[in-house]
Amino acid sequence: MRDHYDFSKMKGRKNPYIKHLKQPVTIRLDRDTVSYFKSVSEETGIPYQSLINLYLRDCAVNQRKLLIKWHPENAGQDT
Repeated sequence: MRDHYDFSKMKGRKNPYIKHLKQPVTIRLDRDTVSYFKSVSEETGIPYQSLINLYLRDCAVNQRKLLIKWHPENAGQDT
């Protein structure tokens, strides 16, 4: 392998897959939810984090919305 490569004559271009890259986030999920996705993971062989991502992506693509009423005075309290 060469010690030095000359890339000065190469034209650079943007990564066409950049929009498909994943963004790391921290999210707090209750144990029952994680257990559910882990059990589905064992059945399907798909990592549970990927399953959660697929489920959330499906919600986003299909613009699914929860029918909930949020009471700000209860914000921050575990249910």
